Amino acid sequence: MSKRDYYEVLGVSKDASDTEIKKAYRQKALKYHPDRNPGNKEAEEKFKEAAEAYEVLSNPEKRSKYDQFGHAGLGNGAGFGGHGMSMDDIFSHFGDIFGSAFGGGFSDFGGFGGSSSRQRRRHVNKGSNLRVKVNLSLKDIANGVEKKIKVKKYVKCQECNGTGAKGGSSYKTCPTCHGTGQVTRVTNTFLGQMQTSSVCPTCGGEGQIITNKCIRCAGNGIVKGEEIITIKIPAGVSEGMQLSLRGKGNAAARNGINGDLIILIEETPHPSLIRDGKNLLYDHYISFPDAALGITIEVPTIEGKARIKIPAGTQPGKTFRLKGKGLPDVNSYGKGDLLVNINVWTPKKLSGSEKSILEQLRNSNNFAPNPTSKDKSFFDKMKEYFNQ
Repeated sequence: MSKRDYYEVLGVSKDASDTEIKKAYRQKALKYHPDRNPGNKEAEEKFKEAAEAYEVLSNPEKRSKYDQFGHAGLGNGAGFGGHGMSMDDIFSHFGDIFGSAFGGGFSDFGGFGGSSSRQRRRHVNKGSNLRVKVNLSLKDIANGVEKKIKVKKYVKCQECNGTGAKGGSSYKTCPTCHGTGQVTRVTNTFLGQMQTSSVCPTCGGEGQIITNKCIRCAGNGIVKGEEIITIKIPAGVSEGMQLSLRGKGNAAARNGINGDLIILIEETPHPSLIRDGKNLLYDHYISFPDAALGITIEVPTIEGKARIKIPAGTQPGKTFRLKGKGLPDVNSYGKGDLLVNINVWTPKKLSGSEKSILEQLRNSNNFAPNPTSKDKSFFDKMKEYFNQ
């Protein structure tokens, strides 16, 4: 099932401000919050869909890529949908949104789900992102490609299953915050009492303390390792474009949220073809006799070769367009063309007999320049090219 447009999901226009996007997300989150819709799977999916849309549109870099390339520009790991993100993950990402929107933490969320919601405020560790470069040929870009890369990174400790505790169960509820991950302080001011909440200093917001640390990972729940990752790169990507694989970065301490793997696209130059957006450019030289008499030539394409008939009397700078022989658009808006520019080669050295032949032709009326309205000037060609 294809994803809905993120702007449509939140009900905002494409030029919506950050404030408008944030407000729209709050409204959707309140409407479809699981505490208001217990057991309603449809509401839960809409809640997750809204969170995914906000996760992208609230991030300037991701929003820019989405506006330019659509869902394909975010890679095959963008957003929460379809990647096993739980409700707790969403709350840990956007807990400040709910708190600022409704005057408190999750315990104040419209009066729903008191104690269970407060537990969601526990600090969740987050793994760092990793960045890798992937070199692609024009053929890879034209067809899309699947690549497998080996990434050295932090992975979950198998000894303790990522908990950091020996045997996976050597921990207890934090005595300071009693498992909530937060401590509340009441301060007397001239305006009256003020209540503030902060991360528990004893457990770091996790709500529990390890009593017997895993020896292999020293209680962190992660160790150095490597993973072979399959990356599906869509056709039509370009130099400098970034794709994101959610959860494929460094593992987070004690079963937190893994970081992302950012893939930076680099293009390997083609020996003959030059990329210009969706189009490909190729320069071909022919001799003066071939230009005058006409000839059939072969030109390189991404998939092999193509034959072009050069008619008699072809002028230097003539461009032949091979429809659909360029690159696809990353958003599937058709394919570009292959533009073959014809250059007529003028010999730099002549033999005596060659000079004699050309001297005879110099005075021929047929060889005198006689351009017509169909023979466009260099400036006309440039204007036509940039107005394509």
